[in-house]
Amino acid sequence: MYSYFDSRRSSIYALNGIVSTSQPLAAEAGLEILRRGGNAADAAIATAATLAVTEPTGTGIGGDCFALYFDAQTKKVHAINGSGRSPFHLNLEVVKNAGFTDEMPHLDVHTVTVPGAVAGWEDLLIRHGTFTFKDVLSRAVNIAEQGFPVTPIISYLWSNEVEKTLNASPNSHDMLINGRAPVTGEIWRNKKLASILREIMEGGSKAFYQGNAGREIVKIVQSLGGVITQEDLDAHTSSFEPPISTSFNDFTIFECPPNGQGLAALVALSIVDGFNLDDSKSGTTERLHLLIESIRIGFDQAKSFVADLDHYQTPVDSILNEKNINNLRSKITSSQRLDLENLSSTQTGDDTVYLSVVDGKGNACSFINSNYSGFGTAIVPENCGFTLQNRGAGFSLIPDHPNVLKPHKRPYHTIIPAMCTDKNGELFASFGVMGGYMQPQGHLQVVVSMLQEGMDPQTALNQPRFCIKENPPNGTVYLEEGFSQSTIAGLEHIGHPIKYLTGIERSSVFGRGQIIIREQSTGALIGGSDPRADGAAIGY
Repeated sequence: MYSYFDSRRSSIYALNGIVSTSQPLAAEAGLEILRRGGNAADAAIATAATLAVTEPTGTGIGGDCFALYFDAQTKKVHAINGSGRSPFHLNLEVVKNAGFTDEMPHLDVHTVTVPGAVAGWEDLLIRHGTFTFKDVLSRAVNIAEQGFPVTPIISYLWSNEVEKTLNASPNSHDMLINGRAPVTGEIWRNKKLASILREIMEGGSKAFYQGNAGREIVKIVQSLGGVITQEDLDAHTSSFEPPISTSFNDFTIFECPPNGQGLAALVALSIVDGFNLDDSKSGTTERLHLLIESIRIGFDQAKSFVADLDHYQTPVDSILNEKNINNLRSKITSSQRLDLENLSSTQTGDDTVYLSVVDGKGNACSFINSNYSGFGTAIVPENCGFTLQNRGAGFSLIPDHPNVLKPHKRPYHTIIPAMCTDKNGELFASFGVMGGYMQPQGHLQVVVSMLQEGMDPQTALNQPRFCIKENPPNGTVYLEEGFSQSTIAGLEHIGHPIKYLTGIERSSVFGRGQIIIREQSTGALIGGSDPRADGAAIGY
């Protein structure tokens, strides 16, 4: 058990189940399913669906999802890829004829990929759950119909999206109140989304892709010059590759395989595992420099090789083998920042939702769902109450790049759930840190906090973070308030470009994480929820 407490709030403890996420009503929806006898997979979908209602600034049924599921009976971790593909008729020529020659646009109609979330929800339930859509979506439908008071950070993010993109979008009035974002505490209702969710409850994912929502997606995208057809929606499937993993301090860290960027986190953790971290203290220049350089190398590998496995076989085993990791580690010096090749930019968004669930039997679901950039493209299918993602912005336009745009292909994906098991293969933690490129950086930092420093989940989440927000590996290193001036000066002396952030802007830069740990000796569950969000970890 943890022997000290040093946190702005304490972790929560429970025996029968914990749900941890960024919006309390969503966490309560998942906990209700656990109380009714559902398992971690059932509760995860109930939570995700409620987040689609309560936090549309980061997630929704117009986006994608990924999940890792730990089966307590078999002690195996399973990966589900619920990300969508580009349209069959989208290619480099189409995009270049639209005026984009150097990189994919960020919010153009051509960045709309097939929404994979609903199929991912259904496949997770079928493979690992015990409940049906009717069981797990009812709370989300009720909240959408009856309304709920909008929480402060979500209101702040919503307001930012109105100023940037949402107000200029077709049918944007469906996501606004009299042309504006709801203010903190104002009641938000979304009866159009409730209607679509009811159709999914009755008819499953087929009712989404081939029903009213699917028809309206095709209609709005084509009206704006996009090339999605019903064929694209009909052809969508989730996929189920084995997870990828590495070791750190005798624990095993799991990530979803490409097209997700979890490889960046694993490379960084593998590199760090070879250093003697006892020689440096948490929060010092020496420690931060090692972590920053390790994740920069991780991004260098990921942005070079991560792509859709159906189009390119990312050499994961070769990248993570001991010889290669030792070679990468040897490049890091204590006195100078590495000069890494300035790779082609892969665009990124900041806003996502992550949730973690562990049930009383020790099953766990690490789950992430996202529109990519806030409301995604902010394109709203008529009478549907949700926006379409802009995941296609993650493609490269370099013809020989593994992640180059092609028809019916998944782009480089930022959203990555994570899982950790101990040396006996037992669940140790289900965790994640949301937020674009922050995600592998967040995974690295909370793993080191838990497994090197022995911090409980809440204390690990509360630690000040660093983030290379734009164009890693070579972008500015943002530091959150809490680091000393001597640490900042030391990093600048080594050559790191530093920007120090305080206040509300931290919430959209340094990510928002959730962690649940299971104590093997007692079966107790220990949960934490990031103070940078409106959420909570709750259990019973």
